[in-house]
Amino acid sequence: MSELFKNLNRSGMSGVGAPINTREAAVGAALVLINSKVANAPEKTLALKEEMERLSLYADQIQAALKVD
Repeated sequence: MSELFKNLNRSGMSGVGAPINTREAAVGAALVLINSKVANAPEKTLALKEEMERLSLYADQIQAALKVD
């Protein structure tokens, strides 16, 4: 697992610093994933537009996955 994602519930995206809430962590993780996908897309402008439209959906899914029952 990437070091970037290990401490999403506890601290900033770098794994150090003040605690952040789960939504901020989920949005940050979603943006990292979008960046990776767009970087490898042949049509970067179109891919970025499409992926940013899905940002909230991705963040919702990541946030749900981070919940501890």
